[in-house]
Amino acid sequence: MRLLENPYAGKGLSDGVLAGVPVPSTNAGAPRALLERCPKAAVTPLLLLEALAGAGQVFVKDERARMGLGSFKALGAAYVIACEAEQGRAKGQTFVCASAGNHGLSVAAGAEAFGALAVIYLSDAVPEGFAERLRARGAEVVRVSGSYEDSMEAAAQAAATNGWQLLSDSSWAGYTEVPHRLMEGYLTLAAEAFEQMEHAPTHIFLQAGVGGLAASCAAYFRQVWGDAPEIIVVEPEHAPALYESIKAGQFVSTEGPVSNMGRLDCKEASLIALKGLSRDADGFMLLSDTEAEAAMPALAQLGLATSTSGGAGLAGLMKLPPLGPDARVLTILSEGAA
Repeated sequence: MRLLENPYAGKGLSDGVLAGVPVPSTNAGAPRALLERCPKAAVTPLLLLEALAGAGQVFVKDERARMGLGSFKALGAAYVIACEAEQGRAKGQTFVCASAGNHGLSVAAGAEAFGALAVIYLSDAVPEGFAERLRARGAEVVRVSGSYEDSMEAAAQAAATNGWQLLSDSSWAGYTEVPHRLMEGYLTLAAEAFEQMEHAPTHIFLQAGVGGLAASCAAYFRQVWGDAPEIIVVEPEHAPALYESIKAGQFVSTEGPVSNMGRLDCKEASLIALKGLSRDADGFMLLSDTEAEAAMPALAQLGLATSTSGGAGLAGLMKLPPLGPDARVLTILSEGAA
């Protein structure tokens, strides 16, 4: 485990590549109003654990049953497609994306609900079980040799060649409007957590891949709770995209082996997420695959069975020295067991 203090907290990076990139939205009302029309929409529980890892209280926002899709990602792409449907632009359209599993399910579910088509590009590292779930939602699955980044490149090329709508959960120069709206969907869970907590947390642990969830939640939590909570972003040691960018003081691409935290195994950060988290996070933590795996049995015994990706925030908390009995921690269990 490595922990990096964020020297840009409160002000954000001024890297030129971030010029013109929007900060994450904090408008939770828009996605909540739209997503609540979904028959499967329901508030997910906030669980309370006493004295976990030496903290007085640990609150866990449990996203494992979100809208029947099994993860927080249900709030993202499906919200974008719902917005398109409101404008009369979804029916018959083909949405294409790369996915490590859960984002693709949200695209597939949104397309299925609004009469659109979904084509999902998966790298070889994504388990076949995810591919089967995508096909069950009517999506076409295309396998790509190589990494998640290779599948992203293939999806972007397919969108350009076929005139399809690229629906990525990451952002880069020239591509920010769609992911900005997608990230706005994640504010639903942040707003729910705020309403479910009687008092502000002292610490918040947010796992990150490209950083969309972490950045959306951090921006919202700063708005409602101010500077009081200490916000720590947890990434895989093999995919330190945010950590290394903050360390370098500019956006950087990273390299490394495949992490067992598959849904977090992203070597480049979303520019929107990097811009937001460089302002809103207090620190960035790197977690090894072994450390993440070691936390899973303990979480399962507590009724929190999840994947190494879904429980990375909790695993990060468990690797720190005890925070003490006065610590009130908020974490997100972002998906069920793989």
